[in-house]
Amino acid sequence: MHVALFVTCLVDFFRPTIGFAAVKLLEAAGCTVEVPRAQTCCGQPAYNSGDRADAKAIALQVLDTFEGYDHVVAPSGSCAGMLRVHYPELFADDPVVLPRAQQLATRSWELISFLVDVCGMRGVSARWDRAVTYHDACSGLRELGVKDQPRRLLASAVLAGDLGCLLNIAGKLRRHGKRIEVRHVVEVLAGMAEHAPPIGAPR
Repeated sequence: MHVALFVTCLVDFFRPTIGFAAVKLLEAAGCTVEVPRAQTCCGQPAYNSGDRADAKAIALQVLDTFEGYDHVVAPSGSCAGMLRVHYPELFADDPVVLPRAQQLATRSWELISFLVDVCGMRGVSARWDRAVTYHDACSGLRELGVKDQPRRLLASAVLAGDLGCLLNIAGKLRRHGKRIEVRHVVEVLAGMAEHAPPIGAPR
């Protein structure tokens, strides 16, 4: 499968190791992975704030960038939800762009859901010998139904599949003096967590 990785703004700016871990997992699942250079934001901040004009402009750029791939995969439920659920809503009144938005929506996935539901991944070789709690991110759970898939792979810290959630959780734990590690599930599953500091750790 020819897969494009939608890196996400937060991963690009704050935690690039999540992107590298995503590529490692996708390649282990037999995918040919590309990371299109022209990608930027999915437009979610503009969309969530009611700025539909900018959200549409960003979405058009995303549609152009990710044409031609079998699947588009993001290590974030909120970004995958934007592509899969909200792009068709954005262009519901545009008969020219709507089919393109719908077509991208059918090819867009949250990473762990893609690995389990499309690639058939049932386990990983990486080990993390610590007790963990998995946080279900709102968009991944409610918009995409991502719940059992991460737990299946974790069965073979606080973990989640959305960096925005993790940054908030890490900040709150640190302000309350809690020494609980916060990590992205992709880094753990790819066996790369030992090589990166916990999210939110002082630099």
